[in-house]
Amino acid sequence: METFKRYLFFQACTLVFGIVGPIFLILFFTTQPDPSMKWAYWWGLFITAADVLIALRLAGSAGKDKVPGDVRIAAAMAKRAQARSKDPD
Repeated sequence: METFKRYLFFQACTLVFGIVGPIFLILFFTTQPDPSMKWAYWWGLFITAADVLIALRLAGSAGKDKVPGDVRIAAAMAKRAQARSKDPD
């Protein structure tokens, strides 16, 4: 349930900052059928899908039992630097 709450939070954030996609979709569906408005449908669909995928990725990447990726990378680099400083070469 915690992951779902985190997903809802990230989804709300991405839709607030990426509101352009849903606006394009609303624009496309509320205007009269016009072939020149196809771009609004496709861009709206693409941006909205990207927002959803970003929210899913963010929600799944950080859990209570998981260490964030950047911390793991920083720890590995520090360990490597420490090993190099101990080498007599």
